[in-house]
Amino acid sequence: MAKPLSMDLRERVLGCIEGGVSGRQAAERFGVSPASVSRWRTRERKQGDALPRAQGGDRKSHRIDAHQATIMALLEASPDITIEELRHSLSKQGLSFGYGTIRRFFARHKITRKKRLPMPQSRTVRMS
Repeated sequence: MAKPLSMDLRERVLGCIEGGVSGRQAAERFGVSPASVSRWRTRERKQGDALPRAQGGDRKSHRIDAHQATIMALLEASPDITIEELRHSLSKQGLSFGYGTIRRFFARHKITRKKRLPMPQSRTVRMS
Protein backbone atom coordinates (compact mmCIF):
# COMPACT_ATOMS: atom_id res chain seq x y z
CA MET A 1 0.00 0.00 0.00
CA ALA A 2 1.31 3.43 -0.91
CA LYS A 3 2.22 5.94 1.77
CA PRO A 4 0.19 9.14 2.12
CA LEU A 5 1.75 12.27 0.69
CA SER A 6 3.66 14.37 3.20
CA MET A 7 2.07 17.04 5.37
CA ASP A 8 4.63 19.51 4.02
CA LEU A 9 3.34 19.01 0.47
CA ARG A 10 -0.27 19.19 1.63
CA GLU A 11 0.39 22.46 3.49
CA ARG A 12 2.20 23.99 0.50
CA VAL A 13 -0.65 23.07 -1.85
CA LEU A 14 -3.31 24.41 0.52
CA GLY A 15 -1.26 27.56 1.15
CA CYS A 16 -1.02 28.11 -2.60
CA ILE A 17 -4.80 27.81 -2.86
CA GLU A 18 -5.26 30.31 -0.04
CA GLY A 19 -3.02 32.66 -2.06
CA GLY A 20 -5.61 32.74 -4.83
CA VAL A 21 -4.60 29.89 -7.13
CA SER A 22 -7.32 27.45 -8.19
CA GLY A 23 -7.27 23.87 -6.94
CA ARG A 24 -6.55 22.48 -10.40
CA GLN A 25 -3.69 24.92 -10.98
CA ALA A 26 -2.17 24.09 -7.57
CA ALA A 27 -2.49 20.37 -8.31
CA GLU A 28 -0.74 20.81 -11.63
CA ARG A 29 2.02 22.98 -10.12
CA PHE A 30 2.82 20.45 -7.37
CA GLY A 31 2.26 17.30 -9.43
CA VAL A 32 -0.67 15.85 -7.50
CA SER A 33 -4.17 14.96 -8.63
CA PRO A 34 -6.98 17.52 -8.44
CA ALA A 35 -9.05 14.95 -6.55
CA SER A 36 -6.39 14.78 -3.82
CA VAL A 37 -6.38 18.57 -3.52
CA SER A 38 -10.17 18.54 -3.24
CA ARG A 39 -10.05 15.89 -0.47
CA TRP A 40 -7.36 17.82 1.40
CA ARG A 41 -9.43 21.02 1.24
CA THR A 42 -12.52 19.20 2.50
CA ARG A 43 -10.55 17.55 5.31
CA GLU A 44 -9.02 20.92 6.27
CA ARG A 45 -12.48 22.52 6.45
CA LYS A 46 -13.95 19.67 8.51
CA GLN A 47 -11.15 18.88 10.95
CA GLY A 48 -8.95 21.98 10.80
CA ASP A 49 -5.96 20.31 9.14
CA ALA A 50 -5.26 18.00 6.22
CA LEU A 51 -3.75 15.12 8.21
CA PRO A 52 -4.09 11.81 6.40
CA ARG A 53 -6.34 9.15 7.85
CA ALA A 54 -4.90 5.90 9.16
CA GLN A 55 -4.15 3.36 6.45
CA GLY A 56 -4.61 -0.38 6.46
CA GLY A 57 -5.79 -2.43 9.35
CA ASP A 58 -8.90 -4.42 9.97
CA ARG A 59 -12.22 -2.67 9.39
CA LYS A 60 -14.69 -5.54 9.43
CA SER A 61 -13.85 -7.85 12.34
CA HIS A 62 -16.24 -5.94 14.58
CA ARG A 63 -19.12 -7.62 12.69
CA ILE A 64 -18.24 -11.12 13.87
CA ASP A 65 -16.76 -10.00 17.20
CA ALA A 66 -20.16 -8.58 18.14
CA HIS A 67 -21.46 -12.18 18.14
CA GLN A 68 -18.60 -13.69 20.13
CA ALA A 69 -20.89 -14.91 22.92
CA THR A 70 -23.10 -16.73 20.42
CA ILE A 71 -20.13 -18.41 18.74
CA MET A 72 -18.58 -19.42 22.06
CA ALA A 73 -21.92 -20.89 23.20
CA LEU A 74 -22.11 -22.97 20.02
CA LEU A 75 -18.53 -24.16 20.51
CA GLU A 76 -19.22 -25.13 24.14
CA ALA A 77 -22.41 -26.97 23.20
CA SER A 78 -20.63 -28.95 20.49
CA PRO A 79 -16.83 -28.96 20.89
CA ASP A 80 -16.30 -31.12 17.77
CA ILE A 81 -18.23 -28.79 15.47
CA THR A 82 -16.54 -28.03 12.16
CA ILE A 83 -16.34 -24.53 10.75
CA GLU A 84 -18.92 -25.38 8.08
CA GLU A 85 -21.27 -26.76 10.74
CA LEU A 86 -20.70 -23.61 12.78
CA ARG A 87 -21.50 -21.48 9.73
CA HIS A 88 -24.71 -23.45 9.22
CA SER A 89 -25.70 -23.04 12.91
CA LEU A 90 -25.02 -19.32 12.73
CA SER A 91 -27.03 -18.98 9.51
CA LYS A 92 -30.03 -20.54 11.30
CA GLN A 93 -29.79 -17.59 13.70
CA GLY A 94 -29.66 -15.12 10.82
CA LEU A 95 -25.88 -14.57 10.97
CA SER A 96 -23.93 -15.05 7.76
CA PHE A 97 -20.13 -15.25 7.88
CA GLY A 98 -17.65 -16.69 5.43
CA TYR A 99 -15.32 -19.58 6.18
CA GLY A 100 -12.27 -17.29 6.19
CA THR A 101 -13.98 -14.80 8.49
CA ILE A 102 -14.55 -17.52 11.07
CA ARG A 103 -10.98 -18.79 10.66
CA ARG A 104 -9.62 -15.28 11.31
CA PHE A 105 -11.96 -14.96 14.31
CA PHE A 106 -10.52 -18.18 15.74
CA ALA A 107 -6.96 -17.02 15.11
CA ARG A 108 -7.62 -13.63 16.71
CA HIS A 109 -9.12 -15.23 19.82
CA LYS A 110 -6.59 -18.10 19.90
CA ILE A 111 -9.24 -20.80 19.44
CA THR A 112 -7.79 -23.98 17.98
CA ARG A 113 -9.96 -26.29 15.92
CA LYS A 114 -7.55 -29.08 15.12
CA LYS A 115 -9.22 -32.44 15.13
CA ARG A 116 -7.16 -35.52 15.59
CA LEU A 117 -8.21 -39.12 15.37
CA PRO A 118 -7.61 -41.21 18.49
CA MET A 119 -4.24 -42.91 18.32
CA PRO A 120 -3.80 -46.57 19.24
CA GLN A 121 -1.94 -47.21 22.46
CA SER A 122 1.77 -47.73 22.19
CA ARG A 123 2.83 -51.33 22.59
CA THR A 124 6.39 -50.54 23.63
CA VAL A 125 5.89 -47.69 26.09
CA ARG A 126 2.94 -47.06 28.35
CA MET A 127 1.47 -43.61 27.75
CA SER A 128 0.01 -41.68 30.67
